Amino acid sequence: MKIVSATEEKNFEKRVAITPETAKKYISIGMDVSLPKNYGSHLGFDDDEYKSLGVKLAENEKDLFDQCDVIVQLNLPSDDKLTYLKENQNLIGVLNPYSNKEKLDALIKKKINSFSLDLLPRITRAQSMDILSSQANLAGYKAVIESFAHFEKAIPMMMTAAGTVPAAKVLVVGAGVAGLQAIATAKRMGAIVYATDVRMASKEQVESLGGKFLTVEGSENLETEGGYAKEASEDFKKKQEDLLSETLKKIDIVICTALIPGKKAPLIIKENMIKNMHPGSVIYDLAAIQGGNAAFTEVDKVIEKDGIKILGERNILNRLPISASSLYAKNVFNFVSNLLDKENNKININLEDEIIEKTLLK
Repeated sequence: MKIVSATEEKNFEKRVAITPETAKKYISIGMDVSLPKNYGSHLGFDDDEYKSLGVKLAENEKDLFDQCDVIVQLNLPSDDKLTYLKENQNLIGVLNPYSNKEKLDALIKKKINSFSLDLLPRITRAQSMDILSSQANLAGYKAVIESFAHFEKAIPMMMTAAGTVPAAKVLVVGAGVAGLQAIATAKRMGAIVYATDVRMASKEQVESLGGKFLTVEGSENLETEGGYAKEASEDFKKKQEDLLSETLKKIDIVICTALIPGKKAPLIIKENMIKNMHPGSVIYDLAAIQGGNAAFTEVDKVIEKDGIKILGERNILNRLPISASSLYAKNVFNFVSNLLDKENNKININLEDEIIEKTLLK
């Protein structure tokens, strides 16, 4: 049973799907691991380290795909690499089925088993494979660090003989995994933290981390069965806008994390609301790649409006690629282990297993 991983487009994706740690685990369960040369060298995972574990290194990626059974990636491979794939091979990654539908339909027609890890069900048994949670945790943390770096005042309250510097006030929009980590990080650094979410179930989580939950009057719980946020009604949006407009008058830093799977990110922080903020304030928009939660957000740019900085990156995890790769690779290993029939050393696509059934594209 041979598992491989091709090089990602490093200008956009620095993470890798197989680290030395997980390569050793694959080999320990009887799998052969092959990687292209210099696969992880940009992260300090050099070829000698992989070779010492028993990993085979390929000169070119076509040879890599020729005899393999499983391909693990971060993102859907480029078009030229997809042409190398063959019938009955298994492709595993964050394949973004909403935006890559045509390409993935073509793979299905070629009888290539494509598993998209962003479709994992939110069940207890899938927690060790939950790439969205592991990566969102890091993204929420890093968003706070980046926004604080652009904020030109102290974060915690500081009492000195010359006077007192008040604590920065942070608003986190969206209290999913990224938002909760942003709350925890901002609190640890001494900020006063507020948060809002359409899911009322998140109120207790926010408060347990020391945040103040902003509740829209008469709000209902806008949560799907899978635990994700669903789109709000126009009435809710208007009430939320009024609440945020008033709140933003006292906020220094906003962290936006609100996403709806498969849809454009909801516009929550509008132009007129940004005008309520003080010059020197910062908005960090983690939803930038899906259109952004804030007006004026542009991918990979720092936009300044009336002294307020608005930031949004294509992939904030490129700023934490070693930690992000470590967690992602472990998630993927756990997923592959669940797929593997160890007695017969083959992939077993058991559609009665909810994890397999939900992630396999059909």
